[in-house]
Amino acid sequence: MVRLFLPTLTRLRHQQKSVLTPASAFICLHTTSSPQPVSDITDPQSLTISYLQKACGLSLESASSASKKLLIASKKFPFVNKENPDKVLTLLRNHGWAQTHIRKLITTYPLLLLADLEGTLKPNVESFASLGFSSSSLAKMVDKCPNLLVSDAKAKVEFFRENGFIDEQIAIVIMKRPLLLTYNAQKTFKPKLEFLKSLGLSESEVGRIMTSDPYILERSLEKSIIPRIDFLKKILGTGENLVKAIKASFTILDYTLVHIEPNMSLLKNHGVPESLMLKMFFIQPKVLLQRTSRLNEIIADLKLLGFSPSEYNVLFLLALRTMTVRSKARWQEKLEVYRSFGMSKDEVYSAFKRQPQFMDPSVKKIRKLMGFFTNELNLKPSAIANSSSIMTVSLEKRIMPRCSVLQILMSKGLVKRDINLIYIFRITYSSFKKRFVSKYQDVVPEVVEAYKGKIEFRGFPKDLEMSGGVTE
Repeated sequence: MVRLFLPTLTRLRHQQKSVLTPASAFICLHTTSSPQPVSDITDPQSLTISYLQKACGLSLESASSASKKLLIASKKFPFVNKENPDKVLTLLRNHGWAQTHIRKLITTYPLLLLADLEGTLKPNVESFASLGFSSSSLAKMVDKCPNLLVSDAKAKVEFFRENGFIDEQIAIVIMKRPLLLTYNAQKTFKPKLEFLKSLGLSESEVGRIMTSDPYILERSLEKSIIPRIDFLKKILGTGENLVKAIKASFTILDYTLVHIEPNMSLLKNHGVPESLMLKMFFIQPKVLLQRTSRLNEIIADLKLLGFSPSEYNVLFLLALRTMTVRSKARWQEKLEVYRSFGMSKDEVYSAFKRQPQFMDPSVKKIRKLMGFFTNELNLKPSAIANSSSIMTVSLEKRIMPRCSVLQILMSKGLVKRDINLIYIFRITYSSFKKRFVSKYQDVVPEVVEAYKGKIEFRGFPKDLEMSGGVTE
């Protein structure tokens, strides 16, 4: 039967060196099991090495290693179509794979050249393309899991779709944990998804959980997930509270819970009411997952800043959350950035006490906002500290569009030139739109485009003195 697919070695050796084809190399793998010295150009392993170097770009060392794997595999799969390697490479190139990606892939997983092209490889590649994977992003993913392209990936993608995952979520899950595509979806994934839905989580929420932490799909339902849920139910009391806690931080399903009870005892000893402790599960459960010694340090620091754990408000919880989820080094870095723009240490801590989210933005965002406020708008650092909530909004989506609207209205003489900017930044979207967009859009249509962020803010008049002294 082999002869129906492959010419004999004798016929191959009569071919000219100049017309050796990819098929020739792989034909040799099927016609002899006793490779000759590498110096013999008619030796099957030599031909395979030559093909891997020329067609795939492998180095001599990599091609030699790959050829041995292909030789072993060809004995197990003697009826592979002789044109298969060329077709595999053509498929990859047609989907945008660069030669560098192909070389790396074949070096790592040479057996791909013997893959079932129509039954597995092509459907998988097309399925990944439907999810929006570029050739480079797919290559990075395959680096993590080389046999991904020959797994039953298409079926797994369809499984996720059938279970309410949107394509964006599927792509994120696969990119974070490509190994999931090698599992039995019905046996491994389905019971977990059904269990989470039985708790009251919607399909879209379950999808968001998995994009946040796809490793949950690999955890044991009986030994890991259900015991965690039972433990949390005991503390939270109701299924509704449980679902709220999971939504607040999906990773609570995957984190170790051993610190929760000691931390709750610690908070109780510091005078934190049980009602506030329960709210922590809904604001930021990670607070209760910290090492108890670290949590104790944070509480002590907050007390020095004037926070009272026994107060029945959420400021203490927000401050605790902000300090817990950031390292001491990152906290210090943010403090120094604020000080570099002229804000004193006392002003920073005062702003934090008034609005704990003041220390939430990244270092990059703090620099960007403070730079714009102080350099472009000439707002004083002390005014910003007194209205700390403006450090929690988006420069691109809120601040600059509003500035653009005001810039246009000022140029038309429709608003006062001594307007209080900080107040304008703090009012709600609906209030701003009503007062400065809807009111003037018939007279100055450009304000609509400015409000949508489609007109660049070029700065207020140089002689304009902007007010910013509003406290919260």
